[in-house]
Amino acid sequence: MSPYVVVAAVVVIGLLLFGAAMGARALLAPHAPTRAKLTTYESGVDPVGQDWAQTQIRYFVYAFLYVIFAVDAVYLFPWALVARGSLGPASLVEIAVFVGVILVGLLHAGRRGLLRWF
Repeated sequence: MSPYVVVAAVVVIGLLLFGAAMGARALLAPHAPTRAKLTTYESGVDPVGQDWAQTQIRYFVYAFLYVIFAVDAVYLFPWALVARGSLGPASLVEIAVFVGVILVGLLHAGRRGLLRWF
């Protein structure tokens, strides 16, 4: 059997399963729309006031910095586990460059004042 036929079969089966799930939901789920259920609701806050509000961008910066350092940890922990063996000096230089780049980014964020809460 050709690999393309296998991929096509998996895609078709996935689409059929998705369609079956959506059809079952439409048939089995209760449907009783009311005015309260049709209003906009987000993060536990009812829509009150104007439809536009200004958001502080610094919260996005904190989230971005968290993602950067979480990804850093994801790469650093497996390296540390394998480093207990003998990887050699080349591996140590590679991880030093990796951590150095992360530290340069952290210093840059600190100099720009992005790490202050207020």
